[in-house]
Amino acid sequence: MKYFHLIGIALLLSGCVTIPTPEPTATVAAPYVLVTEDNPYAPKPEDANKQTVGVTMTSINLLERFDLDPVRVEVDFLGSLPSVCNILRVKVNPPDDKHQVFIDVYSLIDPNVQCDNVFQQFNASILLGVYSTGRFTVWVNGGLIGDFVTY
Repeated sequence: MKYFHLIGIALLLSGCVTIPTPEPTATVAAPYVLVTEDNPYAPKPEDANKQTVGVTMTSINLLERFDLDPVRVEVDFLGSLPSVCNILRVKVNPPDDKHQVFIDVYSLIDPNVQCDNVFQQFNASILLGVYSTGRFTVWVNGGLIGDFVTY
């Protein structure tokens, strides 16, 4: 009878023991753009009939715009187009899983239009929008320009 009491007590106590479970592995959320900004230099559907040409970049600057709520990053470009007939395009790609924002700056020209090859200087600015939390690096035409942090 003593053994039945001991077995009963052991069964009651074993019900109070928790079984260890494996800790869930933390996954990092992919970075994303919360709010996009208007980009006057974004690619357009009518660009398909034009020829892509490079640009000459003189300077590129990242500026934090504290006058905006929430704070956003502005990218300023200074450079020149190959001719007065070229159209500036700036394509801002969404961030990749390494928190890299790639920006392509190029120009377009209608191949059927004759135009003098006289350089046309440009000064353009775009806002990058509101991004998810993280440290982002900004790359323009394959070159690292700088970084910014969002909270």
